[in-house]
Amino acid sequence: MEQFDAVLTGTDTDVNGVVTANAGVYTFKAIDDSIELSIAKDAEGNWERIAGSEPYLSGWIDELAEQIQTK
Repeated sequence: MEQFDAVLTGTDTDVNGVVTANAGVYTFKAIDDSIELSIAKDAEGNWERIAGSEPYLSGWIDELAEQIQTK
């Protein structure tokens, strides 16, 4: 299992958290527990949200995917 720090852009401020990778699923969990987001690649290789807290910003999927690819 891999872990790394990540930041998502919130509506008011940035949200700091930790990403945990397990079997192709990447889960972002905010340090303050305000956001949880799990993404994985679909059959075509595109990132999609598979679980997480509501509400969420659709841009977080791309933001998180970019951070995953640079790690």
